[in-house]
Amino acid sequence: MSTLKEILKSKIDAHRPRTTRLLKEYGSVKTGDVTIAQAIGGARGVRCLVTDVSYLDPQEGIRFRGRTIPETFAALPKVPGKEYPYVEAHWFYLMTGEIPTMEQTLEVVEDFKARRTVPHYVYYVLRATPRDTHPMTMFAQAILSMQRESCFAKQYAEGMSKMDYWDPMYEDCCNLMAKLPVIAAYIYRMKYKGDTPIPSNPELDMGGDFAHMMGIGEPYDDVARMYFILHSDHESGNVSAHTTHLVASALSDIYYAYSAGMGGLAGPLHGLANQEVLRWTQGFMDKLGGKLPTEEQLKQALWDTLNSGQVIPGYGHAVLRKTDPRYVSQMEYCLKHLPDYPLFKLINMIYKVAPGVLKEHGKAKNPWPNVDAQSGVIQWYYGITEYDFYTVLFGVGRALGVLTNVTWDRGLGYPIERPKSLTTDMLEDLAGIKK
Repeated sequence: MSTLKEILKSKIDAHRPRTTRLLKEYGSVKTGDVTIAQAIGGARGVRCLVTDVSYLDPQEGIRFRGRTIPETFAALPKVPGKEYPYVEAHWFYLMTGEIPTMEQTLEVVEDFKARRTVPHYVYYVLRATPRDTHPMTMFAQAILSMQRESCFAKQYAEGMSKMDYWDPMYEDCCNLMAKLPVIAAYIYRMKYKGDTPIPSNPELDMGGDFAHMMGIGEPYDDVARMYFILHSDHESGNVSAHTTHLVASALSDIYYAYSAGMGGLAGPLHGLANQEVLRWTQGFMDKLGGKLPTEEQLKQALWDTLNSGQVIPGYGHAVLRKTDPRYVSQMEYCLKHLPDYPLFKLINMIYKVAPGVLKEHGKAKNPWPNVDAQSGVIQWYYGITEYDFYTVLFGVGRALGVLTNVTWDRGLGYPIERPKSLTTDMLEDLAGIKK
């Protein structure tokens, strides 16, 4: 058993009594009241999910296992000679809550290398798909096609203790996580680069190998590490994470569950947001003939957008009440590596102007940028100019947190999710509306 798996097992065993006690002795304690607005409005703000992997603080942004993004980047072991940590170290950290040593990190690196090979039939599935198919459809199909590989499905069919459900789920999640970058890069090269896939390099870590398979030179390997870690988790209530959790709660294996989660990530209100930001920004630059606007021109363009009934893409957040730290991390990268890139300069100018416009407009609860306001420009700079692929990149990174969460769900024996519904008549009765 690997060091990571041993530590994870000890953590699960130690955590189970806490969950059992809460259910048995304090199960009737209320976590809050649900309003009609929350019932109709997508359960926003209803505290009814449990995860220890990450928490979204309105003021500090996402905390991974209690650490802020800067603290996480500072604590995790870095690839020698690089600015950013091993993605595999982040996987260890999310799974256990412990910062791995370099030795433990390299053990995960080697473990993932051994699991990296994608079954040949997955490529047949991808190649049988029309080339104008959306890359997220290809990505989800590839994941689902591997369901036959599920350790959990096989062991469950043979009969096993509920206390051991987490073990084959962990193996499935490790197998899937190791393969996702390979699948994503294959889709990219097949669809956009003249069907010229680049084989995996067994000498490289996940971030380095992904850059290699994409055919993009340094420092894109560090961009991949940064991007995957920043997008790894965002509590468990977002659509992709919650969908995966919901499907897995029926004891569906991770291939069924994560492919379903990718269907959610593909939605315009979730994973497609970053490409909407870039499209809007580039459209604005095109109107100016490729030139940077003055602050007054930019301010007027933002007002024109708002007055037309549209939103400023990439600004605002359901929970955050300050600039998204994920935005800040990527901005710092841009300031160091591409400070004179015109598209970044415009993004940075919007960052200086948009909050004031939104405050004056008065309708946005949070006038500050979120992660999507920055992420597309970096990908574009390094040559990934195909908007549709950005969500696939998101899907690779988001797996780190989502797969960790469902492994813990199995370890703690969480039941099938089945909320109760109300009719509109019932809501009107509760509101005292006379009919």
